Amino acid sequence: MIKRIILALGLLWPGVLFANDWDALDEPGAFAIMRHAIAPGTGDPANFDVADCSTQRNLDERGREQAARIGEAFRDRGHSFNVVLTSQWCRCRDTATLLDLAPVEDNQAFNSFFQNRAMRDVQTRAAMDALRGRDDRPFVVSHFVNIAALTGQTTRSGEVLIVRVAETGLEVLGSVMIDP
Repeated sequence: MIKRIILALGLLWPGVLFANDWDALDEPGAFAIMRHAIAPGTGDPANFDVADCSTQRNLDERGREQAARIGEAFRDRGHSFNVVLTSQWCRCRDTATLLDLAPVEDNQAFNSFFQNRAMRDVQTRAAMDALRGRDDRPFVVSHFVNIAALTGQTTRSGEVLIVRVAETGLEVLGSVMIDP
């Protein structure tokens, strides 16, 4: 009950949202999926090219600092991962690299479908296929729309959901939010 009140009030603990669910990572099959760190704006410009960061919405200084702080928080608590799977969008790849948690591996299944919502089901199935049956512990960096489709839950920039693979998507076990 106290935890729900704290969550509802949004109380902060020095630089970290008080209601962080670090213990959820100890659950069998648990891993992390994160919305990229702060990248001001919404969507991408009309001339977007996945191979050219100058055409994309990118992390700002706060986003770069946030990504580094998130990685540091996980390392400080002894949480390790085998791989960081990431969308090919520069804001996700940069977040994944700045986390400095494990080798970074691009995976198209986690690319955004924000500008082509017709791809939602295809992308979500591909993401679940990429996650099912893994014998390692991934950390995933993706986008708001992808995470919402996989979990049924919205996320803020830089929010990490602790999840595990379930029948119809990802079961949310907890959340970690490092104050930007």
